[in-house]
Amino acid sequence: MIFSRKATYLALFALLLCSLGANAQTRQTKEEYIERYKHIAIDHMERYGIPASITMAQGILESDSGNSNLARRSNNHFGIKCKKDWKGQRVYHTDDAPDECFRKYDSVEESYEDHANFLDKSPRYDSLFAYSATDYRSWARGLKAAGYATAPDYAQRLTRIIEDNRLYLLDQENGASLYASRLRDEATKAANAFEQSSSVNLPMTTEGQVDPNDYRVVERTYNGYSVYENNRSHFVIARTGDTFEQIAMTFAVSPRTIRKYNEIDAKSTADPIQGEMIYIERKQARWWGEEHIHRVKQGETLRSISQEYGVRLSKLAAMNRLKKESPLQAGSEIKLRK
Repeated sequence: MIFSRKATYLALFALLLCSLGANAQTRQTKEEYIERYKHIAIDHMERYGIPASITMAQGILESDSGNSNLARRSNNHFGIKCKKDWKGQRVYHTDDAPDECFRKYDSVEESYEDHANFLDKSPRYDSLFAYSATDYRSWARGLKAAGYATAPDYAQRLTRIIEDNRLYLLDQENGASLYASRLRDEATKAANAFEQSSSVNLPMTTEGQVDPNDYRVVERTYNGYSVYENNRSHFVIARTGDTFEQIAMTFAVSPRTIRKYNEIDAKSTADPIQGEMIYIERKQARWWGEEHIHRVKQGETLRSISQEYGVRLSKLAAMNRLKKESPLQAGSEIKLRK
C-alpha cells in the first residue's frame, strides 16, 4: 500500500511542481511584495516626506500584498477611489457599497505615484506632513482621522504591519541597507535553528505513528521549515517548542486559520506536538491516491486518518456515516473515496 501511494506521488510530482510554480507566480508573499516595492516607498519618502513604512503598510493592507482582486484587475494597490477629478481609467469594485468606482492604472508603479500625489495634493491630509517621516504612528492615526479608510482599527492595522515586519527600518537613513541586514540576520537564525532540529528530517507523527517520509515530497524550505505536499495540500512537521501562533506567523495566516485547516477547536490553547503534521492550507475534499480503504490501527482516530491522507475530517466522516468524534475499532475499515 505504501509503495503504490509513493508511486502515485512520483507520477504526479511533475504536475504538482508545475501547479506549485503557477501558484507561486500568482500568489505573492508579503516578503516578496516588500522587496519588490520598497525602493519606490523610500524614493517617495525622500521626495514627499511620506514615511516609507506607511506607504508599504498601506500597500500591503489595501492590496493584500498585491494579491487582491482589485490590485490584479487595476494595479490599484492603495484602494483609491475615482473621486470627481479623476480623468483616468476606471474599474468597478464592491467595497463599502456595491460597484464603487476605483482608479485603474497601467502599472503598479503608477499606482504608487498616484498615492503619493493623492496625499500630497489633498488638503485633508495637509496636517500629516507636519509629522516627521520617522513618526509612523502619528501618520497612521492621522490617515484614519482624515478619513482615508472606514475601518475603525485602520491605524492599529497599519502600525501592526509596520512593527511586525520592521518596516520602520525603511524610514531611517540608509533604510534599504538596514532592512536588508535585518533579513540576513533572521535568515541566519532560521538556518541555525533548522540545522539544530535534526528530528525534522525524518519525523514520525504522534497520532497513528504515520511515517510521512513514505509519501511526502519536499517542495521547498521556508524560514527553517521544510514544506511538504500530501494529497495536493501542503504541510509542515511541528518541531520542539512550536506553537500555532509561530507557524501561522511564518506562513502569513492567522492562528485561528491554521487550527481550522487542521480541524482543531478554535478555542483550544493546545500547541502542536513534535513530529505532528500541521497543514498550512486547507485539506482536500477527497483522497486523490489509489487506495480506497484504510484499515484502522490501534489508537487511530478519524482525525488522525484525515491528517494522514490530507482529507477534510467532515468529508471523511460523512463518507463513512460517522460522527467526527466517533471511536474507531482496530481492524475496521474507513472508506477513503467512493
